[in-house]
Amino acid sequence: MGYVSKNLMPNEDIVHQTRLHRIIFLWPALVALFGLVLLFEPSARSVGAGLVLLALLLGFAAYLRYRTSEFAVTDRRVIFKKGVLRRSSIELLLSKVEGVQVDQGLVGRLLDYGSIVVTGTGGSKDPFKRIAKPMTFRRHVQTELEHGGQAA
Repeated sequence: MGYVSKNLMPNEDIVHQTRLHRIIFLWPALVALFGLVLLFEPSARSVGAGLVLLALLLGFAAYLRYRTSEFAVTDRRVIFKKGVLRRSSIELLLSKVEGVQVDQGLVGRLLDYGSIVVTGTGGSKDPFKRIAKPMTFRRHVQTELEHGGQAA
């Protein structure tokens, strides 16, 4: 059971939930691949081993970010949570949401990931980057706003 499920208000339902896109594993995978290639070059074995070790550390860090980041739309709120040791969460009542901005580059559009900024009265304008299916997330926020998602 994740952060969002544990922190629902009475009679509050999750409408849509997403997480980070798997693109966050790209750099660790590329570093590992390069390290593995160097392992087969006798003069660069130590560098290759170091890169493989670095890739494992980067991969573990990416895995922790992936597992500990949650993004949800409920029938009352928009919830963003990230972090393990240092948790950061933003919970914005739907009645206070003024807009949802989605930013996707070309690769983001092709692979369906991007950044989301939810603005509201007193809300944060910090982007949440590399979110999977950001347009779907925005559509669910807009649908809930249209259905009168109000705090109880």
